[in-house]
Amino acid sequence: MEKIDKRMVSSFMKERDRFSHKGDFGHALLLAGSLGKGGAAVLSAKSVLRTGAGLLTVHIPGRLNDILQCSVPEAMCTLDTNENHLSVLPSLEGFEAVGAGPGLGLAPETASLVYDLIESCRVPLVLDADALNIVAARPELLARMRRETILTPHPGEFDRFAGPHSTREERIVTQRKLSRKFGIIIALKGAGTTVSLPDGEIFENTTGNPGMATAGSGDVLTGIILGMLAQGYTPAQATMAGVFFHGLAGDFAAGSKGERSIIAGDIVESLPLAFK
Repeated sequence: MEKIDKRMVSSFMKERDRFSHKGDFGHALLLAGSLGKGGAAVLSAKSVLRTGAGLLTVHIPGRLNDILQCSVPEAMCTLDTNENHLSVLPSLEGFEAVGAGPGLGLAPETASLVYDLIESCRVPLVLDADALNIVAARPELLARMRRETILTPHPGEFDRFAGPHSTREERIVTQRKLSRKFGIIIALKGAGTTVSLPDGEIFENTTGNPGMATAGSGDVLTGIILGMLAQGYTPAQATMAGVFFHGLAGDFAAGSKGERSIIAGDIVESLPLAFK
């Protein structure tokens, strides 16, 4: 199993031209949030921008507008017709990449939106959190996903759509099989996050620490991967760089805060150090 480390990630990271502008670094669309879960949308949105995406639009329920506009003033917002949860898929035109899942909730209308997204998205897509729980209710959707769609489950989410497992080793075997069968990329989160590619290759991340096992940490990862996709990195590169920088930022956060006290916002705030 090859390691995801500084040497690997450095081999494909791009330098920025001094005459570049925000349009050179992509426009990302994030579908996130529901009543009571606006924080997930905030954490993910901040991570997209800290990762270097040029532009970000967040599609949110109406009642989250003030929260997002105040918390992430650099992001643009489009408002769903439903005040409390997402119900209508916005136009996907003009975006380089799409991410969905943080704080979405499981309302039937939101589930329909996720189905529509999987069927209609023609740009790189990353799915996490409640988007994965929605897929778990209709596992046939795995076969409908565009090649190299990225899924980022933790073990519980993974077992919901892949079936129960007793050990990490069992999950990795299934992870490889699913990536091969459906042509998708899976980042199975946890200690030593593993990334499986459509050709069956498996990579293990070398960064991160137990303090990252905290609410919102996965929302940060979704944002990092989405930000990488928007900048034109391949889905495989975006996923491997995403888990590496996510873990490295968590290591910087642990160094300053201590593992026990890390919260997801600390990981976001440590991303600049990780990229530097």
